[in-house]
This record gives sequence, structure tokens and C-alpha cells, in this order.
Amino acid sequence: MTQVLHTDQAPAAIGPYVQGVDLGNMILTSGQIPVNPVTGEVPEDIAEQARQSLENVKAVVESSGLKVADIVKMTVFVKDLNDFATVNEVYGKFFDEHNAPYPARSCVEVARLPKDVKIEIEAIAVRK
Repeated sequence: MTQVLHTDQAPAAIGPYVQGVDLGNMILTSGQIPVNPVTGEVPEDIAEQARQSLENVKAVVESSGLKVADIVKMTVFVKDLNDFATVNEVYGKFFDEHNAPYPARSCVEVARLPKDVKIEIEAIAVRK
């Protein structure tokens, strides 16, 4: 049975979709952009945007009862691949801080993202 995930710790969906779904053994998050769920603000700096997107993914995953360590795949969409090194640094620190293994990952450059942000991140987590 599919369960819709919702948390106030991540920004609300800005379209006809949900923050994530729980399929029982697998969690799929929608892409999380770097909107602070409390203030609605988007940081300017790519490092801060990457961190906020990761925190939003974490909030959706945790709303299912899982943890960062349960994430097995992430897809990162960046507006400028020249930001790859900065995003990588923030990404690595995020998983290290949570004592979590690095998941499989794709990173692609895209022409444009919602709200003209610089990054969007989605995740797949598995209930073990």
C-alpha cells in the first residue's frame, strides 16, 4: 500500500505532487529545492542551497521513520556543473555528519529549476 509522506520540516509541494511516497520497503522523495520550510527563503550561495536541499530530503525521509543511512540512491540536478566541486564537498560532509554510507548518485546539469534555484535533489531510501 502506498502512503503519501508529508512533513512541515520540508517545503510544501508547489505543484500537483507530494513530498514523497512510502511503498513499504522503499521511500521515494520528490525533488527537494533549497527552500527553507520555516521562512520560505532560498539562500544565494550554492553551498547553502545544497545543504538546504539535503536537509529537506532528510526531513522527508525521516517522516517515513527512516534515516539518512537508509538512502541508497540520490539524483542531483544542478543549474551549473561548474558548481560540482562545491556541491560534492557539502554532500560528502552531510553524509559524514550522519555516519551514513554514501549512496549511489547521479548528477546532471539542467537548463532551469523551479524558482530559479541552483540545485534540486531527490532520493530513494530502503527499509531494511
